[in-house]
Amino acid sequence: MDVQEQLELLRRNIARIDRKFSTGAPRPQPRHEPAFDPEVVDLRPARYQIEEAMSGEVVETAEGKHFETVRVYERHRRWGSMDISSMIELPADLLDSITSGAIPNTPPERWAFLDTETTGLAGGTGTYAFLIGVGSIDASGFRIRQFFMRDYGEEASLLTGLSEYLTRFDVLITYNGKTYDQPLLETRYRMARQKPPFARMEHLDLLFGARRLWKLRCESCRLIDLENQILGVERQGDLPGELIPYYYFDFLRRRQALQLVPIFHHNAMDILSLACLTAVVPFAFRSPEDAPLRHGADLVGLARWFEKGEQGEQSLKLLRRAIDLGLPDSILFRTLWDIGRIEKKIGREAASLASFTELAASRNPYRAAALREMAKYYEHRERNYSMALEMTRTALGFEDTSEDRRREQRLEDRIKRSRNGKLKTEIRTGRNGKLKPR
Repeated sequence: MDVQEQLELLRRNIARIDRKFSTGAPRPQPRHEPAFDPEVVDLRPARYQIEEAMSGEVVETAEGKHFETVRVYERHRRWGSMDISSMIELPADLLDSITSGAIPNTPPERWAFLDTETTGLAGGTGTYAFLIGVGSIDASGFRIRQFFMRDYGEEASLLTGLSEYLTRFDVLITYNGKTYDQPLLETRYRMARQKPPFARMEHLDLLFGARRLWKLRCESCRLIDLENQILGVERQGDLPGELIPYYYFDFLRRRQALQLVPIFHHNAMDILSLACLTAVVPFAFRSPEDAPLRHGADLVGLARWFEKGEQGEQSLKLLRRAIDLGLPDSILFRTLWDIGRIEKKIGREAASLASFTELAASRNPYRAAALREMAKYYEHRERNYSMALEMTRTALGFEDTSEDRRREQRLEDRIKRSRNGKLKTEIRTGRNGKLKPR
């Protein structure tokens, strides 16, 4: 059910409740009724309870009661540029590469996409997760189940319901969840004297892969920003995340459930975007040649990840593709430097010389470093001390370092010794090249 359908349901429920309260004799009012102050307390009756204002049900567990609601995004629908149906067809080994083999072969039906809405961002024992959403992929499309506590006393029941629901999944997927969501929930489980359900589940925090892939191109890698720039989603009627705790606190005071609708909608959109990005990010790491990446900066970020995994050849291919796609100077010079450095690392020093030579020919932050690498090459590989000395002196003109000063002195000494040795040989030989007797 989308937000428009949800609002229409709310309007019908409110109209029904209004008709209910409009019948019958009015309740007598006390002679000296205190003035109403919404900032202190709401003395009006609790009319719009969450179970009346939203589709869902009150669920009873061994620890009490809490509220749950389910919404389904059918497979024929789209979320920005992503078809919901494409998530159903994701391969079981999609998460293998991005997790370095930790999740080798798990079908998408066993993935749980989790996001929380909390009473604050600081964490700690005083922060509650009052709304927990879990998304999943099935044959009908994408299903989101949301667990909500109508008051603090329902936390134990909410956590119990979440644990029971997660038993059907093997993989937990979050966005910054390893840093925030999972530690927060584990704290809440300990406070409720319950065992957290996460130990048996493999956890993929998509933030790290997304940041690796897009941080060079996108100013921000927040989920809502990537949702807009990568998926092309423009949120309508969304509630800023920083206001969510205040809306919940106001609900606890006034019990007006209508104001909770944007929070449920915000949580559902976060989870749906997380799932759609999971169809994009791991695929790039799994099959970079086929990944639909159209920006050179994205390929550079991916190449650096492959280099870290000791896959130099794959990293070089991606870096060269990135240059072909076009890069701004701020990334281009670093990319040329990386190509030269990786070529040298895998033993192709002659090939690395081309990148260093290109860097040395123009003004850029890596010019002195490239000249330094060229000096090393000519000194140790070519034994061309004069060329090495020229590269070193040029580098000193851009950046004066003790390393280059020592190299300059060493090369001057070698050239001097070489000239002295040549002179002695010429003195000892005649014009015909024969050795003269001493």
